[in-house]
Amino acid sequence: MHADQLHVTAATVSQLIRDQFPHWTHHSLNALPQTGTVHAIFTIGDQLAARFPLHSGDPDRILETLRHEAEALERLAAAITHPSPEPVALGEPGRGYPLPWIVCTWIPGDIAAPASVSTSDAAAQDLAALLRELRRADTYGRTFSGKGRGGHLPDHDEWMETCFDQSAELLDTESLRKLRSQFRQLPRDDQDVMNHGDLIPQNILISDGRLAGVIDGGTYGPADPALDLIAAWHLFDGTRREVVRTELRSSDVEWHRGAAWAFQQAMGLVWYYERSNPTMARLGRSTL
Repeated sequence: MHADQLHVTAATVSQLIRDQFPHWTHHSLNALPQTGTVHAIFTIGDQLAARFPLHSGDPDRILETLRHEAEALERLAAAITHPSPEPVALGEPGRGYPLPWIVCTWIPGDIAAPASVSTSDAAAQDLAALLRELRRADTYGRTFSGKGRGGHLPDHDEWMETCFDQSAELLDTESLRKLRSQFRQLPRDDQDVMNHGDLIPQNILISDGRLAGVIDGGTYGPADPALDLIAAWHLFDGTRREVVRTELRSSDVEWHRGAAWAFQQAMGLVWYYERSNPTMARLGRSTL
C-alpha cells in the first residue's frame, strides 16, 4: 500500500514474542486480513492483539508515537461504555523488524460496512450514543494538535489539490471540486470536543446488528465536534443519517462540516488505495 511499507510475517512476530514476552508463547498466533492501512495486526490467543506499524521511520519517533497512542487508548476506554482496546505492553525492534510495536487487548466483533448496517436504526442510535459520550469527555483544556483532520477545512487545500489531480482518471473531479469549494467555506466557531479521530467503518465493530466496540483509538483527542460525524456519512443511508443528526441535535453547519471531513477522507481513499487496498478504495467511492 505504501512506498515505504514494511513486510511483517507471522514467523517474525512469533520470534519477537518468544524473545520479549515468553509468557505468551503458549497462545496461538494469527494474522488478521489486511484491511487496515497503518498496522499489521496479529492476535495472540483470544484476548490480545499485537500491532506492527507498516510505515518505516525513525524508531525513537515511532516509540514516542506509540506511547502517545497508548495514553490515548487508555483515555478512550475510560470515556466510553463500548469496549475499546487498552494497551498492555510495548515491544522493541528485533528479528529483522526495525520498529517498536504495541500489544493491546483484543475486542471481538465484525468490522462495520455500509452493506451490513446502512439501514439499521439500532446501529445509528448506537453511533449517536457513542458520539455523545465522546463529546462529554473532558478535554482538560487541550485543543486540536494541528495534525491530521479536525481543525479547519481550508488548512487541507494542498492535500485536496493532490487528491483531485490523482483522481482525474477515476472520478468526476469537476463536480467534486465544486462540492469541495462549498465545503471549505463552512464556518467554524465552536469549541473543540473529544473525538475518536478516525471513526471509519474499519474502526467500528458490529455484533448482531449493534455497535460492539471501537478500535484503533490512538488518535483520540480534541478536535472539531463535526469530525466523528464522518462515521454517519461513511456508513448510513439518508434516513439513518437523520437519526444520528436528530439524536445529536447537530446544527446545519456542524452536520455539513461532518460531510466535509468525510468527503476529504474519501477523496484520499480512492486514488491512494485503488490497486493496493480495494476495500478502502470502495469505501471512498461509496461515501462520495
